[in-house]
Amino acid sequence: MYGRDWDTFLLPYEQAVEELKVKFRSLRTEIKHKEEYTPIEFCTGRVKKVSSIIEKAKILSIPLERVEEVPDIAGIRIMCQFQEDMHRVAEHIRARKDMAVVEERDYVTNRKPSGYRSYHFIVRYPVQTVHGEQELLAEVQLRTLAMNFWATIEHSLNYKYKGNIPEQVRERLVRAAEASYRLDGEMSAIRDEIKDAQILFETKSNTVADILSMIEKMIHAGHLELAAEYHQRFHEAQSEDISALMLLSEEIKQVLQQQEQNNNFYY
Repeated sequence: MYGRDWDTFLLPYEQAVEELKVKFRSLRTEIKHKEEYTPIEFCTGRVKKVSSIIEKAKILSIPLERVEEVPDIAGIRIMCQFQEDMHRVAEHIRARKDMAVVEERDYVTNRKPSGYRSYHFIVRYPVQTVHGEQELLAEVQLRTLAMNFWATIEHSLNYKYKGNIPEQVRERLVRAAEASYRLDGEMSAIRDEIKDAQILFETKSNTVADILSMIEKMIHAGHLELAAEYHQRFHEAQSEDISALMLLSEEIKQVLQQQEQNNNFYY
């Protein structure tokens, strides 16, 4: 096994990670387009290094001849803002037809002794290769941003101390994990206010972009005075609430539509 072609062995896993990242990012975009708010903040992925695969196989007592049984050679990590979002994403994963859930591990409700919290799925995912379809295992982790921050620090300390973190440091890590969990709880308590603020900010950003784009169309069409007038009104509206910008955007849109009907604007 040690002499095998690891690059060739890992190719389907690399393909799986890239495909899964695309699929979950597309899910994020689709939900956001439909509902304005998406439970997926962002998504990352990786394929384990060969040394880590061999080490994990040893820990799990998996012979290297059956190393494909290591469940997390391919790994996807989905970041969420709130714990409630993790439940929504979990429901989407269970409902998917392009992968089969093999195992679920709830380390949020039942944290590890170290303080680690996350929600893990082991899925069986088919990839199409030059030799035909190949099913392989992949791990999908769901975390809040706070959980991920803590896990990143713990991983670094484990690497530094080769898995033997001093007891004093370990105790502080557990306390930090509990503080992180309480932070997630506080954020969940004001979740609706946070979501409303984020949607308002994005709506304003999109409205500003629309207005500037329409003013640019006026300039390209040669209507410089009209463009200058709306540009001035745009600056004035920015100091007011979002409704002023939305009204201005609608007015400019109607002017452009009217001018297009009169054949005065060409696109």
